[in-house]
Amino acid sequence: MKHFYFLLLFLFFAATINAQESFFKINGSTNVNNFHCVNNKFKIDGSALSFSEKHLPNIILKVTDFDCGNRMMTKDFQKILNAEQYPDLTIKFINFIKTETNFIAIVEVKMMNKSKRYNIEFILQNNKLIGRKNVKFSDFNIIPPKKMGGMIVVKDDLDLTFCLSTKT
Repeated sequence: MKHFYFLLLFLFFAATINAQESFFKINGSTNVNNFHCVNNKFKIDGSALSFSEKHLPNIILKVTDFDCGNRMMTKDFQKILNAEQYPDLTIKFINFIKTETNFIAIVEVKMMNKSKRYNIEFILQNNKLIGRKNVKFSDFNIIPPKKMGGMIVVKDDLDLTFCLSTKT
């Protein structure tokens, strides 16, 4: 019976790990520290991307699904992105092509009713499509917040990290 429970527990954790392979992370910094907010709760049709299609699906991220590792930071992050009025952050793949060594995509990021297009280079590693792009709060007309009477200042620069599970 113990083996059955162990097997059941193992399968549960394996399914949980597999379900969290895709994520979208926003990395930023202040004059005091770095922060990162992760959303790994979004779903991709079929649970993994396939390269048999000429385009990738749109990804809709719920702003309230981002976790910054600290309840207060998460709440501040959701407030900055005005989660009540703009609950979704959308990633739309406009163009996606394979080169000799990687993939190049034109991606439209829509946040707070403001869209911005970026060229992003993706690599395929361990059945995951991984891409990074440096953006700014100001790209989306967001003024980086200040806390504690201006003693803590969030920098304008952000680093977006995409990690999307793929089918082999």
